[in-house]
Amino acid sequence: METESEPYVRLATLRQLHQVMADMNTARSLADTLQTVADGVVTGLGYELACVNLVRPDGDLVVAAFAGNPAAEALITGRVGSRDSWERRLSMGRHWGDLVFIPHTEGWILDDDDVPQWYTDGPAPRFEDEWHPSDRLFAPMYTPGVQGGACGELIGVLSVDRPRNGRLPGAWGREALQMYAFQAAIAISNARLRANMQRALVRLEREQQALRASEESFRQAFEYAPSGMAIAEMGGDQHGRILRTNDALCRLLGRPASAMRRYAFSDLVHPEDIGTLLRTSAEGGRAELRLGRRDGTYVWVSLRNSVVADAADGPRFLLTHVEDIEERKRRELQLAHRASHDSLTGLPNSAELRARLSSRLCQRSTIPQALDSARGGTQLGALEPVDAAYGHPAYDANGHGFDFRPGAAAFDAFDHHVHTVAPVDGERDDGTKGLAVLFCDLDGFKSINDRFGHNAGDAVLIEVARRLSRQVRDGDTVARLGGDEFVILADGLGKADAQDLAVRLRNEIIQPIRAEGRAVRVGASFGIGWAHCGMTADEVLKSADERMYVEKRSRPKQHRRAG
Repeated sequence: METESEPYVRLATLRQLHQVMADMNTARSLADTLQTVADGVVTGLGYELACVNLVRPDGDLVVAAFAGNPAAEALITGRVGSRDSWERRLSMGRHWGDLVFIPHTEGWILDDDDVPQWYTDGPAPRFEDEWHPSDRLFAPMYTPGVQGGACGELIGVLSVDRPRNGRLPGAWGREALQMYAFQAAIAISNARLRANMQRALVRLEREQQALRASEESFRQAFEYAPSGMAIAEMGGDQHGRILRTNDALCRLLGRPASAMRRYAFSDLVHPEDIGTLLRTSAEGGRAELRLGRRDGTYVWVSLRNSVVADAADGPRFLLTHVEDIEERKRRELQLAHRASHDSLTGLPNSAELRARLSSRLCQRSTIPQALDSARGGTQLGALEPVDAAYGHPAYDANGHGFDFRPGAAAFDAFDHHVHTVAPVDGERDDGTKGLAVLFCDLDGFKSINDRFGHNAGDAVLIEVARRLSRQVRDGDTVARLGGDEFVILADGLGKADAQDLAVRLRNEIIQPIRAEGRAVRVGASFGIGWAHCGMTADEVLKSADERMYVEKRSRPKQHRRAG
């Protein structure tokens, strides 16, 4: 561009400048924009060389584009000048508005700094307004200021060299370069924004692709998992409602997926396991409970919940893993049954008998009269520790626990405990109903073992157990204490009731029994004891055992086998 006074700017010059700015704002990438800015200084503003120094994230300036000399472009493109050196340059020389001109008479001190530079060759100037090869002219590029302010953030510096007419730029040339730097800053800022948006779009597309791949992986893992999987709502009115299930869970419960969506887990769980389910749903974690099948049966499952949360909205839903543990539970129940039941007869064993008996009894002797009166006048006693052999907290019929150690907590337990009482000793039946303990010992069993062998003896014990169990009520306990000794716990009986029960049981036992292909007979002696609070299980059993021996000795030996 020729140096022209403002009234005489040629229309062709304005058209050229307009085209340069249009090209600058339509470049496709940041690199193209930077190169277009450098080229526009040469083609539109009439300088022989132009360099775009772009501010990097660390603050230093890198030569990002060069125009006018291929050799110089190859030499300095990509080189970096420190921010301190640039700040020094922009604070020197003459300031023409935002432009900075450093004449050759002052610029010699910059020859050794780290800013990349190139000089055009040429003769020394002959006139005052001629351009010297060592003159420097910089046009800082700032982002637009807030609300139209003069300057924003420095994003780069245009450095230009040697106007084609060989003269220092006049007023029009200076203002044109300054306006061009301002427009270049806008174009570079927009190009950066577009580049950032493009990178963000690429990154978003990659993230979406990864998300789609992750969702597909989850879908396949969910659908084809060998154990049950479900997604349920969390929170709100529809808490626990099943949204989605896999084939394994549908097969386990015998329900189609469309039907499963009509339920919440609370609709399917066994009534006794509702509390366990609610705790697990609220806190996440694991639980073992029973879920209902379509045929009305229940299956034991291990249920593991994972709370899937949203960073903004909090928990959104539950991912539930359901594993069939029916076989393991069956084995556990079998092991527990074996530990608490006699292997031959299937009756509760001695340990289970003592546990059931202890669960009905509390330890007591003398409690202050005021406490007795408040509780109906029953004489209670001082609390003692539970018997060491069987001392564990017992539970009453309502599930209340007892700690038999002395202290106020133990007194509180009596508030929820219905004490086990016994009829008074004597001939007269006072009408008291209590927990009767019938101790049964078979008469003549040893001779059967000795004459016919243990197989015959085992057959007799199995049949006796069956007959005893058949004659008692639901809720009564028939246990094998060991050998040929059996114990029956029958609650709610008076003295006459217990005696009638003993007679019925004896009459049932003395009937002939088939053992090893022959008919054999055994008799039975019964001792009736009564359990009441203040006694231990062993004391109750010992009392019934002693009464049984009294009854056995009172009958002639020859009559014992026949009952």
